[in-house]
Amino acid sequence: MDGSLLDDQKQIHDDFWPLLDELDRRGIRLCPASGRQYATLRRQLGRDELVYIAENGAYVVQHDEELSSDVLDLDVARKVIETVRAADHLDLGTVLCGKRSAYVERTDDPFLAQATPYYAKLEVVDDLSAVEDDILKVAVYDFGPAAAGAGPLLQPFDALVSGEHWVDAMSPTADKGHALRQVQAALGVSAEQTMAFGDYFNDVGMLDAAYWSFAMDNAHPDVRTHARFVAPANTDNGVVRTIASVLGLR
Repeated sequence: MDGSLLDDQKQIHDDFWPLLDELDRRGIRLCPASGRQYATLRRQLGRDELVYIAENGAYVVQHDEELSSDVLDLDVARKVIETVRAADHLDLGTVLCGKRSAYVERTDDPFLAQATPYYAKLEVVDDLSAVEDDILKVAVYDFGPAAAGAGPLLQPFDALVSGEHWVDAMSPTADKGHALRQVQAALGVSAEQTMAFGDYFNDVGMLDAAYWSFAMDNAHPDVRTHARFVAPANTDNGVVRTIASVLGLR
């Protein structure tokens, strides 16, 4: 989604919707794969029939029913929360992502402005450590560059730098690639019948799971090494243009 299908204003190009209808007519299944919450993806795309790979692969949903999930151990989630709280030298905010909702305890406007667009279901709580839910991931927003701050801080938890300012701590076996392989198995689709697009580190597993792997022209250089092809940048409607070209559409 971000950096691939969405433009820099977080908008979907108007040409996407007729393309989606054509894919449906051809029996081609679209699977939005994102670090975003399922409720957020469902609200933005508005289609039940899509297979939603949410929370960077930790939660897969279709027709509002769970197809698979890979939850994070609650004790590990709480250790991540405490680690972030103790990092006084960094300006960080934590989003605890559960199946029922996402949760925050930091409530200042600058942080909420960064978190709210990604979480259609978001609850403010007094203590994240007291939340009882199936935890899909702990997302940490770093007001500085995440690769230099929150990323190294959370490396003991095998956290993934998923954006310029975001770091995600998840189950060790949860990623977009694992989720995509589960979807392929459920649909009877091979890697050779799969096209994937990505721009950042959290997309690498997904690109590895598809033969038709496209790095966006705006992708991180290290991500481009995992793709066989390059698509135009997200600012040039690269995903839609590439799918249309491969399928011989206008």
